Amino acid sequence: MSARSASAPAATAAWANLNQIKYTVSDNFRIAPGFALSGQRISGVPGLADHSDVSFGGAALELRYKLVDRAVAPFGLTLHAQPGWSRIDDASGVHIQQYGAEFAALFDRELVKDRLFAAFNVWYGTGGTREIVTNLWRHDSEMQLQAAISYAVQPELVLGLGVRYARAYDGGALDRFVGDAVFAGPTFSYTISKEVGISGTWQMQVAGSAVGDGRSLNLEQFERHQALLRLNLHF
Repeated sequence: MSARSASAPAATAAWANLNQIKYTVSDNFRIAPGFALSGQRISGVPGLADHSDVSFGGAALELRYKLVDRAVAPFGLTLHAQPGWSRIDDASGVHIQQYGAEFAALFDRELVKDRLFAAFNVWYGTGGTREIVTNLWRHDSEMQLQAAISYAVQPELVLGLGVRYARAYDGGALDRFVGDAVFAGPTFSYTISKEVGISGTWQMQVAGSAVGDGRSLNLEQFERHQALLRLNLHF
């Protein structure tokens, strides 16, 4: 039998995967049902059992409606809503029952034809979570302002930079402010063929604070690094 050394460093890594099938109902309206997979690798973190696994995380339904088309207006505006259900906490791997939804107004504009693009999003998410072990409910919410600029290096390759300001609240309706964070990092989109494309972002927390915590970053409500990779298949 072996014991973990008291000086062994704590380590945690987590990822979540959302698989969607997107269906265009009309020129302006799209739906995308999907299911999530969740994985964690946790070692030596106080309060969490060491484990490394992958499991079914939950399901979601994305709804998008293009309210304003930038081709005929100074800017484009798309309304986004996504209700969802989760059974696994993405960060810790703890079994939960979570019901929530996110809503967003997505603005975009073409600054230089076929070359330079700008986007600005206002995002709000809310949810209620029951921990299976304790049977206790908690409610939280989050507001984000997101901005990005991107440049088409080639018709099939677009590179950019994104900045995001996030505020976390205790309570489902932005009730009690508990902390904020600023993220920044690169974005990319690459069209491999007419049927296949990839895109992604990587953002690092560059500033933040949690209520009652004097550290320069907010690691209570937010991660230090966040990355997103999409694989798009058209058929």
